[in-house]
Amino acid sequence: MIGRRSISLEPREVPLGGVRGMNVLRTLPNRDLPTVGAWCFLDRFGPGPVRMRVEPHPHIGLQTVTWPLVGDMRHRDSVDSDVTLKRGQLNLMTAGHGVSHSEYSLGEEAIPLDALQLWVVLPESARHGAGGFEQHTSLPTVAIPASSGSDATATVVLGEFAGIRSPATVHTPIVGAEIALPAGSRVTLPLDEAWEHAIVLVEGDVSIDSRPVVRNEMLYLGDTRSEVSVSSAEGALLFVLGGEPFEEDLVMWWNFAGRTHEEIAQARADWETPDAATARFGHVVTHGAERIPAPELPNVRLKARRRRI
Repeated sequence: MIGRRSISLEPREVPLGGVRGMNVLRTLPNRDLPTVGAWCFLDRFGPGPVRMRVEPHPHIGLQTVTWPLVGDMRHRDSVDSDVTLKRGQLNLMTAGHGVSHSEYSLGEEAIPLDALQLWVVLPESARHGAGGFEQHTSLPTVAIPASSGSDATATVVLGEFAGIRSPATVHTPIVGAEIALPAGSRVTLPLDEAWEHAIVLVEGDVSIDSRPVVRNEMLYLGDTRSEVSVSSAEGALLFVLGGEPFEEDLVMWWNFAGRTHEEIAQARADWETPDAATARFGHVVTHGAERIPAPELPNVRLKARRRRI
């Protein structure tokens, strides 16, 4: 058991490769906590005016989950997808053995843009398959009764929450849900005791189990909880993520999720070799030769990440 607890994890600011003049806030992976369930990565880019140009780049062994908050984005990939993503819609790309994609803001000028970008590590049973993409323009919602104030609303982005299931494809027991708390409300969010969970404050103010949380902070709750109390004075937007603890070894580097150093090194070598890159990662539709080159591997052997909390 991970145990009943609440541990604050603050994001760090990092530059996002391929985006000119744009930094992101990264909460996962954390030095002490590489995963929450199968969630292995969480970035927030924005809010702010930006001209986003993330050129074609590769992934293996994971799913990318893009959840926009403000602004529209264009997604193109090597499985022939070319779509615009709007607030309230979900883009889910499954990398499997290999896929590549690009992400652009719309137009040539900087626009207001804000989004959560998350990754889900794929289990052994799914990580060697073909790449795929799905967009969900309508996701299920459920009202969470309030003990004071108005009810909260949960949008089930991925997996299952409060008995409601997202239509998006998942490969592990998981939850990703956006919670809208009205001003002056106090609600009890249901949790699965067998899973671990964390809550991120996206906007507004919130207290979790009577503990104030600041914007962009993640509060890790561990497992063994069947519920958690949240309240807001002025209103809040939260994101709940969690799932069955991921027990497989996980070696993460750049855009790759694998199990060994050799596997990551081979994926990098494939991306940097034109014929191998095309064979494994395909070609992103409507793009030419533009791409993000892989960084150099570190001069140490990549090792599996271990949780410390």
